[in-house]
Amino acid sequence: MTFQLPSKIYSRTFLRAQANSLAATGLDFAVTIGLTELCGLWCVTSSAIGRVSGGVFNFAVGRYWVYNSRNENKYTQLVKYTISWVINFFLNIGGMYVLTDLFLFNYMLSKIVVAILFGVFVNYIMQKKYVFKP
Repeated sequence: MTFQLPSKIYSRTFLRAQANSLAATGLDFAVTIGLTELCGLWCVTSSAIGRVSGGVFNFAVGRYWVYNSRNENKYTQLVKYTISWVINFFLNIGGMYVLTDLFLFNYMLSKIVVAILFGVFVNYIMQKKYVFKP
Protein backbone atom coordinates (compact mmCIF):
# COMPACT_ATOMS: atom_id res chain seq x y z
CA MET A 1 0.00 0.00 0.00
CA THR A 2 1.39 3.39 -0.98
CA PHE A 3 0.55 6.79 0.35
CA GLN A 4 -0.78 9.18 -2.26
CA LEU A 5 -1.54 12.87 -1.84
CA PRO A 6 -4.86 14.17 -3.17
CA SER A 7 -4.69 15.24 -6.82
CA LYS A 8 -5.71 18.80 -5.90
CA ILE A 9 -2.26 19.32 -4.42
CA TYR A 10 -0.77 18.71 -7.85
CA SER A 11 -3.17 21.00 -9.69
CA ARG A 12 -1.85 23.30 -12.40
CA THR A 13 -2.80 26.33 -10.32
CA PHE A 14 -0.92 25.07 -7.28
CA LEU A 15 2.19 24.27 -9.30
CA ARG A 16 2.08 27.65 -11.07
CA ALA A 17 1.56 29.41 -7.75
CA GLN A 18 4.60 27.67 -6.31
CA ALA A 19 6.70 28.55 -9.39
CA ASN A 20 5.57 32.18 -9.13
CA SER A 21 6.29 32.20 -5.42
CA LEU A 22 9.74 30.75 -6.03
CA ALA A 23 10.55 33.41 -8.66
CA ALA A 24 9.21 36.23 -6.45
CA THR A 25 11.18 34.82 -3.52
CA GLY A 26 14.31 34.69 -5.70
CA LEU A 27 13.88 38.38 -6.51
CA ASP A 28 13.20 39.13 -2.84
CA PHE A 29 16.35 37.27 -1.75
CA ALA A 30 18.53 38.87 -4.45
CA VAL A 31 17.46 42.35 -3.36
CA THR A 32 17.90 41.45 0.32
CA ILE A 33 21.40 40.02 -0.16
CA GLY A 34 22.45 42.84 -2.46
CA LEU A 35 21.33 45.57 -0.08
CA THR A 36 22.73 43.82 3.00
CA GLU A 37 26.06 42.64 1.63
CA LEU A 38 26.82 45.31 -0.98
CA CYS A 39 25.16 48.37 0.52
CA GLY A 40 25.56 47.56 4.21
CA LEU A 41 21.88 48.01 5.12
CA TRP A 42 20.49 46.30 8.24
CA CYS A 43 19.21 42.88 7.18
CA VAL A 44 15.63 43.55 8.32
CA THR A 45 15.48 46.79 6.27
CA SER A 46 16.93 45.00 3.26
CA SER A 47 14.44 42.20 3.72
CA ALA A 48 11.55 44.67 3.82
CA ILE A 49 12.67 46.24 0.51
CA GLY A 50 13.14 42.76 -0.97
CA ARG A 51 9.63 41.75 0.11
CA VAL A 52 8.14 44.79 -1.65
CA SER A 53 10.00 43.91 -4.86
CA GLY A 54 8.87 40.29 -4.70
CA GLY A 55 5.30 41.31 -3.86
CA VAL A 56 4.92 43.50 -6.94
CA PHE A 57 6.27 40.69 -9.12
CA ASN A 58 4.05 38.09 -7.43
CA PHE A 59 0.86 40.11 -7.97
CA ALA A 60 1.50 40.75 -11.65
CA VAL A 61 2.39 37.15 -12.47
CA GLY A 62 -0.36 35.76 -10.21
CA ARG A 63 -3.05 37.83 -11.88
CA TYR A 64 -2.09 36.99 -15.45
CA TRP A 65 -0.45 33.56 -15.37
CA VAL A 66 -1.24 31.65 -12.17
CA TYR A 67 -4.92 32.44 -11.62
CA ASN A 68 -5.76 33.75 -15.12
CA SER A 69 -8.04 36.38 -13.62
CA ARG A 70 -7.36 39.31 -15.93
CA ASN A 71 -11.11 39.67 -16.56
CA GLU A 72 -11.74 40.51 -12.92
CA ASN A 73 -11.51 44.07 -11.62
CA LYS A 74 -7.78 44.68 -11.18
CA TYR A 75 -8.27 47.47 -8.63
CA THR A 76 -10.38 45.24 -6.39
CA GLN A 77 -7.76 42.51 -6.73
CA LEU A 78 -4.98 44.98 -5.99
CA VAL A 79 -6.71 46.14 -2.79
CA LYS A 80 -7.30 42.53 -1.69
CA TYR A 81 -3.71 41.59 -2.61
CA THR A 82 -2.37 44.57 -0.69
CA ILE A 83 -4.33 43.59 2.41
CA SER A 84 -3.11 39.97 2.27
CA TRP A 85 0.40 41.12 1.35
CA VAL A 86 0.61 43.51 4.32
CA ILE A 87 -0.44 40.69 6.67
CA ASN A 88 2.15 38.39 5.08
CA PHE A 89 4.77 41.16 5.13
CA PHE A 90 4.46 41.71 8.88
CA LEU A 91 4.41 37.97 9.56
CA ASN A 92 7.60 37.56 7.52
CA ILE A 93 9.43 40.56 8.93
CA GLY A 94 8.30 39.73 12.46
CA GLY A 95 9.33 36.11 12.07
CA MET A 96 12.69 37.14 10.67
CA TYR A 97 13.24 39.58 13.53
CA VAL A 98 12.43 36.92 16.13
CA LEU A 99 14.72 34.30 14.57
CA THR A 100 17.57 36.72 13.77
CA ASP A 101 17.66 39.11 16.71
CA LEU A 102 16.18 37.03 19.50
CA PHE A 103 17.36 33.51 18.61
CA LEU A 104 20.51 34.65 16.76
CA PHE A 105 19.90 32.67 13.57
CA ASN A 106 21.77 33.70 10.42
CA TYR A 107 19.61 36.22 8.56
CA MET A 108 19.35 34.10 5.39
CA LEU A 109 18.39 30.97 7.33
CA SER A 110 15.73 33.03 9.13
CA LYS A 111 14.45 34.39 5.84
CA ILE A 112 14.27 30.92 4.26
CA VAL A 113 12.43 29.33 7.20
CA VAL A 114 9.93 32.16 7.46
CA ALA A 115 9.38 32.37 3.67
CA ILE A 116 8.58 28.67 3.41
CA LEU A 117 6.27 28.60 6.41
CA PHE A 118 4.18 31.62 5.50
CA GLY A 119 4.41 31.10 1.74
CA VAL A 120 2.82 27.66 1.79
CA PHE A 121 0.50 27.98 4.78
CA VAL A 122 -0.70 31.57 4.41
CA ASN A 123 0.11 33.17 1.07
CA TYR A 124 -1.18 30.52 -1.33
CA ILE A 125 -4.45 30.09 0.53
CA MET A 126 -5.05 33.85 0.80
CA GLN A 127 -4.44 34.40 -2.92
CA LYS A 128 -6.50 31.44 -4.09
CA LYS A 129 -9.46 31.91 -1.74
CA TYR A 130 -9.50 35.70 -1.34
CA VAL A 131 -7.47 37.76 -3.81
CA PHE A 132 -7.94 35.98 -7.13
CA LYS A 133 -11.15 34.12 -6.34
CA PRO A 134 -13.38 34.35 -9.45
